[in-house]
Amino acid sequence: MFDKCPGAANMRTPTLTIKKCPECGAEVEIFSTDVKAECDNCGFTIYTDLQSCIQWCKYAEKCLGEELYQKLKRGKSA
Repeated sequence: MFDKCPGAANMRTPTLTIKKCPECGAEVEIFSTDVKAECDNCGFTIYTDLQSCIQWCKYAEKCLGEELYQKLKRGKSA
């Protein structure tokens, strides 16, 4: 049995990913708790490939906490 849900690890402790802007090619930093980020170079909005437990786990709100759970459900960035 796990002490904490392993599926929510990247939600509780965000990880940084660098994506390439499809519009201008600049590097864009995006955290695992963000749904989208804006390119500082051209302003293009980049979305994550967020596949998280909030979509299917009945304990997600309790595990992540209400604030983070609601933010991710609404699809907003931090």
